Amino acid sequence: MTTDVTVRLFAAAAAAAGTTELVLPATSLLDLRGSLAPSVGAVLDRCSFLVDGLVAHGDVPLRAGATVDVLPPFAGG
Repeated sequence: MTTDVTVRLFAAAAAAAGTTELVLPATSLLDLRGSLAPSVGAVLDRCSFLVDGLVAHGDVPLRAGATVDVLPPFAGG
């Protein structure tokens, strides 16, 4: 069953997608990455992901209503 998750995009990921937030159907982080690939592009490969505030890797399952933060590398200090 596919569930809707809120995706918050930051910095270069937001610039590439042209928005800071999306609601997309996804059952797992891997599924969500596939949905984001066309709009976020190459920057997606360098991003880190948080699911409900916790670092997530691989094919983590997503619950309905989850919030996924897409964080590209940040520079500065």
